Amino acid sequence: MDAIKFVQDQMVKKIDYPKFRAGDNIVVNYKIVEGNKERIQAFRGDVIQIKGQGATKTFTVRKISNGVGVERIFPFTSPSIVEVKILKRGKVRRARLFYLRGLVGKKARIRERKFIASSAPSAGAED
Repeated sequence: MDAIKFVQDQMVKKIDYPKFRAGDNIVVNYKIVEGNKERIQAFRGDVIQIKGQGATKTFTVRKISNGVGVERIFPFTSPSIVEVKILKRGKVRRARLFYLRGLVGKKARIRERKFIASSAPSAGAED
């Protein structure tokens, strides 16, 4: 085993986030420390990339705030992240959605993935 990977695995605690990927709309609740006070703030946006592996794995979330695009990079191993909620699953064909930076308005929308339950019987299958 690689020595650097071994040390990183020992130092990092495992945090279980829901499985999400690029194109998903998520809310990241994270702690903000202001002086001696601490509060939780939500950052809601679309995941535009997931990068790295192991202790250096990060994800980038993009939102539009007052007409200005804001991106924030969150490390998966950050102790300041309280929780991650998935709001919508996006239907995209790429792993990195940097093209969204150049789009505005309705063109910047991501279609939602629809799931079909394969175990449920179809309407005409009863005989």
